[in-house]
Amino acid sequence: MYHGLINVYKEPGFTSHDVVAKLRGIFGQKKIGHTGTLDPAAEGVLPVCLGQGTRLADMLSDQTKTYQAVLLLGRETDTQDATGQTLAEHPVEVTEEEVAKTAASFIGCYSQVPPMYSALKVKGKKLYELARAGKEVERQARQVQILGLSMDWIKLPRAGLTVTCSKGTYIRTLCDDIGKALGCGGCMERLKRTRVERFTLENSHTLSQIQQFRDEGRLGELIIPVEEMFDGPKAVFGVSWDGLALNGNPVEEKIFSAFLRKGGSSQEEAVGQMVRVYSSKGEFLGIYQYDQAKKRWKPKKMFLADKD
Repeated sequence: MYHGLINVYKEPGFTSHDVVAKLRGIFGQKKIGHTGTLDPAAEGVLPVCLGQGTRLADMLSDQTKTYQAVLLLGRETDTQDATGQTLAEHPVEVTEEEVAKTAASFIGCYSQVPPMYSALKVKGKKLYELARAGKEVERQARQVQILGLSMDWIKLPRAGLTVTCSKGTYIRTLCDDIGKALGCGGCMERLKRTRVERFTLENSHTLSQIQQFRDEGRLGELIIPVEEMFDGPKAVFGVSWDGLALNGNPVEEKIFSAFLRKGGSSQEEAVGQMVRVYSSKGEFLGIYQYDQAKKRWKPKKMFLADKD
């Protein structure tokens, strides 16, 4: 079984679940999951977790992401992107300066109402299932953060945006909100995700490229080991603690300090960070964090390899 992460370039037309299904066939294993859905029409970076790497999915989903999008002004749709049914069309009488200024006003925190065509659940039902049934329900606005937004080009009624945002941000909803703020409506025409944490377009691979690596017996070259996703200090357990670590036992401060010294770190620099923990044989076991209240170190997440 393969364990780690792979940076997939999701091409338009595939759902994120399609990508996972195809990778299960390529890798010959079931334990595979993606870290953040991209709509079928969207493309770009889709980190995929393999084996024990699936335990990283929630951490990667929390990371900031960067997108390139094309905003089409003058058209509103039910999905907030160009694939949906047109709800209204308006003349675009705004200037390029007004578009740039209005878009920039969304930088920072703002309340965003999730779209009906999304995988969020309300009372156990996915919103897109309700939307397809012709139903619309009230959605609670959520605080999202636009960390950066630049206008790459403007050629009305279209504009190219680069957006860096927090988790849970819908770029098509941002396009819809910008259109509303301008008074002419708008929707998202195209979307490309260019970065998720350290995963970028430059080091991503299409499904066909991954399959070629498989055929050449080189799949391992594409996989990023789980431990490489963490940059924190290192601790190396003593032989008597290997079994206890496997069971997820906390470690008293004094004992853990000795393990940190073996890893070339100190208690002072490690407190407040996620510490990479290794067995006495050098096997990566997982991540520990300091419990200030109990003055001890406890496991945050363990990555123990499954038996093949």
